[in-house]
Amino acid sequence: MHTAPRPSTHGDLSFRDATEADVDELVALIESAYRGDDSRVGWTTEADILEGQRTDPEGVAAVITSPDSKLLAVRRAGRIVACCQLEHRGEHAYFGMFAVSPALQGAGLGKVIMAEAERTAHEAWGVREMHMTVISVREELIAWYVRRGYRRTGEMSPFPYGDERFGVPQRDDLQFELLVKEIGLRVEEVG
Repeated sequence: MHTAPRPSTHGDLSFRDATEADVDELVALIESAYRGDDSRVGWTTEADILEGQRTDPEGVAAVITSPDSKLLAVRRAGRIVACCQLEHRGEHAYFGMFAVSPALQGAGLGKVIMAEAERTAHEAWGVREMHMTVISVREELIAWYVRRGYRRTGEMSPFPYGDERFGVPQRDDLQFELLVKEIGLRVEEVG
């Protein structure tokens, strides 16, 4: 199921499900947001804790073609400037592969994309929770998600040391923390 482009509250953005034709552009975006010197322009870089690749064409294509997931591509002026993965996992959706072009970080775009991702997951699958995992040493990033309504669970899972598809760790204390947010609540259900 592919969604038609929707107008955004952030100017000239449009959201749609990525297709296999978008794979190379998406890989380049994700790599630029997290790895290498280009990523240092933005604040989401992992360059100090991980080297190597963040993703690859096969991984991105697998998300796009999986029947239980979608990769939202966010376009501005014909270019993909951000993306995020949504995966239906029973009672909740998983949020991952979130990337915003480093040159556009810090301008409020991430908040708009997260709100659209939460709306999309709730509408597509009827889920009431969004889950994500974040490398636990990324305190600034975790704090940003907490300000967006996610709560830290303290539930940790191991980093895949030795699997270079996820990068080459530069420290030995990496693990993922589960963050959770209730989504799709009507106003009368809150408070």
